Amino acid sequence: KHSIGHEYEEMLKRRLNELNISYEHEDDLRSKGYDKTPDIKLTIPIAIDGYVINWIESKASFGDKQSHRTYLKDQFWSYWNRFGAGLVIYWFGYIEQLDEHRQKGILLMKDLPSNITYMD
Repeated sequence: KHSIGHEYEEMLKRRLNELNISYEHEDDLRSKGYDKTPDIKLTIPIAIDGYVINWIESKASFGDKQSHRTYLKDQFWSYWNRFGAGLVIYWFGYIEQLDEHRQKGILLMKDLPSNITYMD
């Protein structure tokens, strides 16, 4: 499970590099003293579907109700409090009804979309 998660994080980093999106990885953030760190903290926010994104969390799993509720409590809201709005990618899909916090700043997707608006 850990190696699959790492593989998908590496895939996300390659994709961000291809799109010329500048970011810091969680290891970079930990070295700066952050205790709660998303997988990716964007150096300059991007917009996806009109929503500003400051961080991305990669989940190489299916987003079911129980695991998503746990992740919200233990991770996602902490990232939101520290860094603002973010994107969670459930690479193996998720229950559509769980994407209920977009207006508050937590988007769910199955992949990094290509319809990205770059911020200046």
